Amino acid sequence: MWFKNLQLLRLRPHWDMSAAKLAGLLATQAFQPCSGLQSESIGWISPRDDGQLVYAFNRQFLISLAIEKKNLPGQTIKQKVKEKATEMENQQGFKPGKKQLKEIKEQVIDDLLPKAFPVLSTIQVWIDPVNGWIGIDASSPAKAELVFKYLVKAVEQLPVSSLRLCRSTTTAMTEWLSEDEAPGAFTVDNEAELQSMSEGKATVKYTRHSLDAQDVRNHIVAGKQCLNLAMTWNGKISFVLSGNTTIKRIRPLEVLKNHADPTAKGSDEVFDSDWALMTGELNSLINGLINALGGEVQDELAA
Repeated sequence: MWFKNLQLLRLRPHWDMSAAKLAGLLATQAFQPCSGLQSESIGWISPRDDGQLVYAFNRQFLISLAIEKKNLPGQTIKQKVKEKATEMENQQGFKPGKKQLKEIKEQVIDDLLPKAFPVLSTIQVWIDPVNGWIGIDASSPAKAELVFKYLVKAVEQLPVSSLRLCRSTTTAMTEWLSEDEAPGAFTVDNEAELQSMSEGKATVKYTRHSLDAQDVRNHIVAGKQCLNLAMTWNGKISFVLSGNTTIKRIRPLEVLKNHADPTAKGSDEVFDSDWALMTGELNSLINGLINALGGEVQDELAA
């Protein structure tokens, strides 16, 4: 299994909480399916469907936040409200006012919720106490914030902070494109998005298209900066780096299959092997990326 995205938070290195203690804390916010009149339910669920809220291997933890929502089609609600409003108008002789319409809508939702089909989604979270990382498999900051909110609910005084780098990711990516040279073991792939900083926000996107150095440089000279850049690390992992330092569309390349443990047998051993490979390689990628971005702000680490 591989994460598709990484939203990174800094965890105090060598955080000494055990998997058992973490599981006990998460149990206070364990997931419960939506009840009849509940439109949404959020809580921690077993990441491996084995009843355990924390999977742990080599001091690398995996946890999972479940989000269940009952989706009610807006058009259905609108139609039901219209029908009930017409009934009320016929009964009282005049159209219902705003307050009555609000009450009708609330009643319609209450009537429909028990019949609505719940949709379950999960967000995986990697906790690395050894190297001091929390990685959330979410492409948007909003989803990462939701996970963090529930994690802090369960684990009070969690020693975590945002990732602060010495260089702006947007500035660095723009420089790499301008100089037509990627840092260290990274290579630039055939996808990029550049946007003007002016009011018009003129945008140029390259998708599965070779990045002509001079063409890209002309856009940069005209005032555009790189917001997203497809890259490959060490010939092993391809990804898209965003200006907010989110790592998206992570994909292990064929060469990594040769690193899988050939002695692993059964689903548990295979999962352990894949998990160890993923966390090890992603740690190397993260360290390489931080170095390419000038390192972390030291006073933040000290804090």
